[in-house]
Amino acid sequence: MKESKGDRAFTIFNYIFLAIVALVVLYPLIFVLSASLSNPEYVISGDIWLWPKEFTVEAYQKVFQNPDITNGFVNTLKYTFFGTLLNIFMTICAAYPLSRRNLKGKGFIMAFMVFTMFFSGGLIPTYLLIRDLGMINTFWVMIIPNAVAVWNIIIMRTFFQSIPYELEESAMIDGAGNFRILWSIVLPLSLPVMAVMVLFYAVGHWNSYFQALIYLQDQDKFPLQLILRQILIQGQADDMIKATSESFLAQKLSVEGLKYAVLIVANLPMLMLYPFLQRYFVKGVMIGSLKG
Repeated sequence: MKESKGDRAFTIFNYIFLAIVALVVLYPLIFVLSASLSNPEYVISGDIWLWPKEFTVEAYQKVFQNPDITNGFVNTLKYTFFGTLLNIFMTICAAYPLSRRNLKGKGFIMAFMVFTMFFSGGLIPTYLLIRDLGMINTFWVMIIPNAVAVWNIIIMRTFFQSIPYELEESAMIDGAGNFRILWSIVLPLSLPVMAVMVLFYAVGHWNSYFQALIYLQDQDKFPLQLILRQILIQGQADDMIKATSESFLAQKLSVEGLKYAVLIVANLPMLMLYPFLQRYFVKGVMIGSLKG
C-alpha cells in the first residue's frame, strides 16, 4: 500500500520523538563516561557536555589501584553469581508445581504468596529474625533473605502454563515423571523467561546496597555499591588520595574524576550483560505477564 502524506508525517514524527527520547536516556551515561575520561578541571567548571576534554585514564588507574573498590567489585560478583543461581532455583521450584493442573490447593498457596507482596513484617522484625538466625555480617545475609520474588514466580508460572500440555502428556505416556518433564521439556522451552529472570535477579543483586548497609559490619564484605555510596554521599573518596603528595585542590580534582570512574565501573557489567539477553527479554515478559 502506498503511504499517504499523513502516514509519512506520522512516521517522521515518531522517528524524531524516539530519537529525542533516546538522547535524553543516553545523555547522562555519555556525560558520566566523558567526565571520567576528562581532566577534572573541565568537569568542575562545567565545560564537559558530550566529548572528553584532555583525555586521561588517571581516574581509572586510581579506581583499580584502590583495594576497597577492587574488593567490593569481587564481593559484588560473588553475591550476584551465587544469589542469582539460588534465585533461579527457588523460582523454578515454586513456579513449576503451581503451574500443574493437578496440584490441589494451588489457588490458596498462590493467594498466600501474593499476600506477602502487599504486607510484610517490616524492617525491625526482619532484622531481629536475621540476627537470631546468626546471619548478621555473613556472606549468606546478602543472598538468603531475598532468595525469591513472588512477582517473578507469577511470571515464570504463567510462562510454564503457556507450554502445550500435550507435550507433557506424551512424555507421561513414555513413562517420564515430573522431574524428567521439567528438565527435558519445560526448561528447554523456557529460555526466554529464564533469561528475563536472570536479568531481573542479577540487576537486583548488583545494585543492592541497603541490605549490606543494614546487615554487614566488616568493610571487607561490602559490595561495590556500598563503596560507591561512601564515595558519592559520605565523601570518603578523600581518604583514597594521599594528602602529602597532592595539594588540596589537586585532591578535590582527583576525587571528582574518581566519582565518575567508579560509576562507570559499577554499571559496566550490567550494561554488557543486557545485549546478550535482550532478544529473550520482550518475549519472556510478554508471555509470562499476559498469558494464562
